[in-house]
Amino acid sequence: MAKPTRWLSETKEGHSQWYIERFRKLAADGADLAGEARLVDAMLPRGARVLDAGSGTGRISAALHERGHIVVGVDVDPALIEAARTDYPGPRYLVGDLSELDLGETFDGAVLAGNVLVFVAPGTETEVLRRVGAHVVPDGFVVAGFHTNRHLALADFDRYAADAGLRLEHRFATWDLRAWHDDADFAVSVLRHA
Repeated sequence: MAKPTRWLSETKEGHSQWYIERFRKLAADGADLAGEARLVDAMLPRGARVLDAGSGTGRISAALHERGHIVVGVDVDPALIEAARTDYPGPRYLVGDLSELDLGETFDGAVLAGNVLVFVAPGTETEVLRRVGAHVVPDGFVVAGFHTNRHLALADFDRYAADAGLRLEHRFATWDLRAWHDDADFAVSVLRHA
């Protein structure tokens, strides 16, 4: 890893375990943890190959796998990957830094949910988007969602995406496709190869 990610360098000790337990409790309480996966699923043909970039505890990977897709989840945090393998078997999970991603395979689509781009190493945003985009087939997509008030301004994201060879196709204010507006504090952006 060239530079430590914000996830590993700026979170407090024990944060990974707190995060794991938080999502286990949400799942046990019956919370809807598949909203992002529903959107991605609607954009894919049946039985598609999907890259869950920054997969965390595997909730999105699992939901896409349950819908019949072939899913690879990648996250920089070994504790989160271990939790994903335990809690959501089925998808293939790998530990890896997205700024160095080189899986030697391609996907019909890729998703970066859960503020993934907010937690990458500062200055690697373009490289992360470039590498994720390089893993997507020519007519595939990259969809990214993040809070616009945390370390990453939307104008910067748009510049990083363009520098990575991706163009904005759609933007929404939520994963359930509510219309984008300038006061939204969350952005879901669908990107395609430029």
